[in-house]
Amino acid sequence: METEKTLRILLILPLYGGSLPIGRFCARALRDLGHVVEEFEAPDFYSAFSALKALRISAERKEYLENSFLQLLSQAVLAKTESFEPDLVLSVAQAPLSRQALKKLAKDGVTTAMWFMEDHRLFTYWKAFAPYYDFFAVIQKEPILEELEKLGVNGLYLPMAALPALHRRETLSALDKNRFGSDLSFMGAGYPNRRVAFRQLLGYDFKIWGTEWDAEPSLAPFVQMNGARISPEDCVKIYNASKINLNLHSSVQSNRLVTHGDFVNPRTFELAACAAFQLVDRRTLLPELFNETELACFDSMEELLDLIPCYLNNADKRAAMAQAAQKRALREHTYQHRMQTLLEFIAGKKPGWPAARNRYQQFMHSLPADIAPQAAELLARLNLPATAAFDDVVWELRKRQGELTDLETAILFLDEWKKQYK
Repeated sequence: METEKTLRILLILPLYGGSLPIGRFCARALRDLGHVVEEFEAPDFYSAFSALKALRISAERKEYLENSFLQLLSQAVLAKTESFEPDLVLSVAQAPLSRQALKKLAKDGVTTAMWFMEDHRLFTYWKAFAPYYDFFAVIQKEPILEELEKLGVNGLYLPMAALPALHRRETLSALDKNRFGSDLSFMGAGYPNRRVAFRQLLGYDFKIWGTEWDAEPSLAPFVQMNGARISPEDCVKIYNASKINLNLHSSVQSNRLVTHGDFVNPRTFELAACAAFQLVDRRTLLPELFNETELACFDSMEELLDLIPCYLNNADKRAAMAQAAQKRALREHTYQHRMQTLLEFIAGKKPGWPAARNRYQQFMHSLPADIAPQAAELLARLNLPATAAFDDVVWELRKRQGELTDLETAILFLDEWKKQYK
């Protein structure tokens, strides 16, 4: 694709859940790549959605109201699209965008994409929405890529990643080391296989972080912060403070603790980018992402129980593997890499995208040469590339608060003048 062109991307965030921070990571990565990103802040509406769930009414009526609420959010997305005029509307899993809204976007010629970062076998709602997206990125390969092809959808394998600005090696204070540190740690939800597996680790200095660990008496003393949701920033501290980060992929079944599934979870990449040592269950797609000099893998609970004491007693080995994993993650597995891959895939599959528009007149070319230094400084302050369009600068300025500089005032005045005489 034409990398010198600044794209406008409307990113649709979910109301809540694990894909919400990932959506924000994508927005940061796209901005780092030099694009103008507007986020549809669905989480701002979550309190109202929760209030609907709390109503003491019939299940049928509640379902109707919840669906009506989601339709309202979809209409808000359409209104945002009309205002922002994006080159791409990008949704992450659970984004509140209805099929009717997707049909309207298609009719208006707006390019759409979804990054479905969930297990397609477990969360099957993708089948109802995928046909209405132009592009559908997934964290698994077959059979979902073949199924997408049968539906006439452009499918792309796009594994998870890390955000180097957040997921990095940190020097922790003594207080943080004490609060977050342990020989073993796990950060994640209390899926059935994890609940059963971790009962075998109660003899260790072990801390469990995350939600959905209630009603598990034997693990209760090890669950931190009463099972509260952990912020991305505190996750990084946990990763850095733990000698061994356990990374057991989730399963809703408790009779098979190590599932040997395919997709690789976000935690694998985040831990690697932090240069934090991890013991991860072997996945079929893992060898093409990391090798065994970078990650320590186990195939069974018996093997995990053998590996834990071996690595606890070998700090040098832990450090060497963690550093190798970090180099690999930063070289190949960041959200910047993933977003660039997605944009190049779209450009390759859709000739002429993005469509040429008048607003692509570059900002630096639309102002007198004698104010070029001030203009360049403004672009840097707005976190925009030198190739940014005049209208992109105006959009960013209108989002900000505070007193305007003389240049900013002149730009907004010029924009109003252009509208009057367009």
